[in-house]
Amino acid sequence: MDNINGFMAIAGANIKFSYLELILPVGISFFTFQALSYSLDVFYGNTKIENNIVRFGTFVSFFPQLVAGPIERSSNLLEQLKNKHSFSKENFIEGSKLFIWGLFKKVVIADRLAIYVDKVYEHPELYSGPTLIVATLFFAFQIYCDFSGYSDMAIGAARILGFKLMQNFNLPYFASSISDFWKRWHISLSSWFGDYVYKPLGGSRVKYIKWLRNILVVFLVSGFWHGANWTFIIWGLLHAFLYFFESWGDLLLQKFRILKIKRTVIYKFFKIASVFMIVCYAWVYFRASSVRDAFSITRKIFIDWSDKFYIGSSMVTFLLSIVLIIFLLVFQISQYKGISSLYFSRSKINPWLQMIWYLTLLLGISLLGMSSNSFIYFQF
Repeated sequence: MDNINGFMAIAGANIKFSYLELILPVGISFFTFQALSYSLDVFYGNTKIENNIVRFGTFVSFFPQLVAGPIERSSNLLEQLKNKHSFSKENFIEGSKLFIWGLFKKVVIADRLAIYVDKVYEHPELYSGPTLIVATLFFAFQIYCDFSGYSDMAIGAARILGFKLMQNFNLPYFASSISDFWKRWHISLSSWFGDYVYKPLGGSRVKYIKWLRNILVVFLVSGFWHGANWTFIIWGLLHAFLYFFESWGDLLLQKFRILKIKRTVIYKFFKIASVFMIVCYAWVYFRASSVRDAFSITRKIFIDWSDKFYIGSSMVTFLLSIVLIIFLLVFQISQYKGISSLYFSRSKINPWLQMIWYLTLLLGISLLGMSSNSFIYFQF
């Protein structure tokens, strides 16, 4: 609305639109996505019409994942609703494990990092480049632990009830390319856009110029979905152009036959680190309050290293935040290497060690847990 009013003012029109004071229910976009997926699947003949209105209503408003996903498909959840579910000791244990891990990521890691991030991003003009780099890195882990924490709790709660929801995160910061990142981050939304926006436009089975258009449209829609703010639009477009550059880079590697280097560990580490840093930079636009702030942060990161480094409320709190990130990374490396499974089933770790692990997590939640922040994706 600000943009429309600004355009009217530039055009000389004495018209000003006012905001509608509407109270929207939490999770309305996820509710809409789930209902749309059913309607489109029926339209394309991929699923049958559900005549039981209670079952359909339960599918659309299934409470564990309603407010922030994962966005379920009718082929998965609606079919499970047709079956009888009774209490299962295995479902209770596996669901509880995932719920505890998700809760730990949210209240211990994400909410603690949020204190530093919110302080710095509230007035980024007051801080130097190193502080803004640390705040951006903290935000990368904050949004991951916040959002994946909710998904884990939703999937865990559903598992306790006997339902299996789709995986929504798969170690996204271990992605070796931008395309790989989007296969690991918010998987249910990425696949939704892939199935209902990208493929109907022709997907990759079109001429190259149209493929570029399809990628651009998907990321533009993805950015716009997060909010009617130019920062989200730029964030989406930035990922689209990164996708293009990556595609052109792969073409060059194939042309000059530089394929052997891909097999080395150093090259793989370089790719993962590069993708992580690029994704972190894109998060600047996602988190900044305005485009002006995002540009200011970018400028300071590269040229303004003069001011004193900000450590937050205390050195202990700052170091604790770093220790928690290292703790997360060590555990995720074990998941990446297959030592511990991503969703805790079929784990190779001794059951007694697993029990100690979860007792440690519960102790961490009770001693270090914060309870001041809502989930970031509740605003979408």
